[in-house]
Amino acid sequence: MPSLRLTRRAVDEVPFPKNGQVFYRDTMLSGFGLRVGAKSKVFFAEGQVNRRTRRVTIGRADVFAPEIARKKALVILGDMADGVDPTAEKRKEAVKRMTVEKVFNTFFEARPHLADATVENYSRTGFIYLRSWAKKPINEITRQMVLKKHQEMSRNNGKITANDSFRHFRAVYNFIAATEENLPPNPVSILSQARAWNKERRRQTVIEAKQLPAWWAAVMQEPEYARDFLLLALFTGMRRNEVASLRWENIDLDERKLQLPTTKNGDPLILPVSDYLFALLRERKQNAGSSPWVFPGNGPAGHIVEPKKFSQRVAAASGVTFTLHDLRRTYITIAESLDIPHYALKRLLNHRSSADVTGGYIIINVDRLRGPVELISERILEMKVPKD
Repeated sequence: MPSLRLTRRAVDEVPFPKNGQVFYRDTMLSGFGLRVGAKSKVFFAEGQVNRRTRRVTIGRADVFAPEIARKKALVILGDMADGVDPTAEKRKEAVKRMTVEKVFNTFFEARPHLADATVENYSRTGFIYLRSWAKKPINEITRQMVLKKHQEMSRNNGKITANDSFRHFRAVYNFIAATEENLPPNPVSILSQARAWNKERRRQTVIEAKQLPAWWAAVMQEPEYARDFLLLALFTGMRRNEVASLRWENIDLDERKLQLPTTKNGDPLILPVSDYLFALLRERKQNAGSSPWVFPGNGPAGHIVEPKKFSQRVAAASGVTFTLHDLRRTYITIAESLDIPHYALKRLLNHRSSADVTGGYIIINVDRLRGPVELISERILEMKVPKD
């Protein structure tokens, strides 16, 4: 590293290298120097803190006079001599500026391919349920704050919502902590250590065989858009958002298959279309007009978003209380009763087999799923007929 008395004239006369960087040490103040790149000249201070070399940028040479930069370097080098790590201090200051709101936005920016439903759920946590924390630095969220907020949300918003919200917050915190060394341990850990997570019972509800005829009859009385929405959910086991956001470009009626480019687990899914669904979709396509959506809507999304109203009508007319996810569980239950092969069933539901070594070697394409799909469809059509 060449040495040079860093005066204004000397700095101006230092040539720019064709490539790389050249460092010049000041002959007047040890630890003060100039970094010259292909297009820039920058003053820096360099010293030892706890036997580790630290180099701190002071500023561009076209902004700071050498005399001013040397005085700033003297202060920085003095702090280093006292054991102050300026790099660590900068990181601490940066962490203080990372508010909860900013961290959630950073999380979304770093993961542009998150499913819309995931973004919606995390946004609800960050910007609605935890809005009182929005301007608080993330490193100031304590274990006690988490415990108190979780208890408050459990009372006011429901136990499941409270649990889900703090799972979201834990994931976002871990994401930031992976890149920032100065964050304290994740405060959500208190919920596990104090055994404060709310107990959850997974829903086991399905539309039973004896209920299906009444449910089917009520569905048939609905407008075609509601009828077809519910039937597509039942005959495919697709999730609510997957059905709602289905586009015509994702359906190939010639090949009798539909494709979901984005699903909950991030994997694309291609499903064969049964004879019954083929007739249903062909009729919808003939009456679709110019809309790109299979189930168009009047809202800003352009498609149906919330099927709750017509689901409630069907429940009231049939006496069968259900949710859209109950239709998915019904589909799974029917498929399992037909002894559909395990790996085919996982593929139909778009469940990963990554933890299963054998499953990783089995490739199930859309043609191998046609038989199982048709069997499930035929069984549903049998079950919809009332028993004498």
